[in-house]
Amino acid sequence: MTRERQPERLTTIGRLDWASDGACRDVDPESLFVIGAAQHEAKMICRQCSVRLECLADALDSRTEFGVWGGMTERERRTLLRRRPDVASWRQFFSSAQEAEEYAAVPPLRLRRRHSVRSGDNRTRSAEAG
Repeated sequence: MTRERQPERLTTIGRLDWASDGACRDVDPESLFVIGAAQHEAKMICRQCSVRLECLADALDSRTEFGVWGGMTERERRTLLRRRPDVASWRQFFSSAQEAEEYAAVPPLRLRRRHSVRSGDNRTRSAEAG
């Protein structure tokens, strides 16, 4: 039986203890503050974490310089911060993006369109007549 991966969600907005739910809670903290190829292994810990977005938002908002947080290395976070200086709150940014995604997932309301009847188009007339 395979478990379908659910989309990541900000589930603990407003909670300060989100770290207690992190996939890294039972991992040696030193394993998250590594350099080079070892960072890839550290990022793998974050991959299935239920609070990854909270962790990343916290690291971005507080400008955390070292370690892997929310699945991103310090270099990746610096790059993101440089590319998006307009974002004042990453927690709010992720939450807004999530709400927009949920809104977009709602199927649009399909309205019946009336087709104009052109003279000589018997198929259209008979479709509207019936």
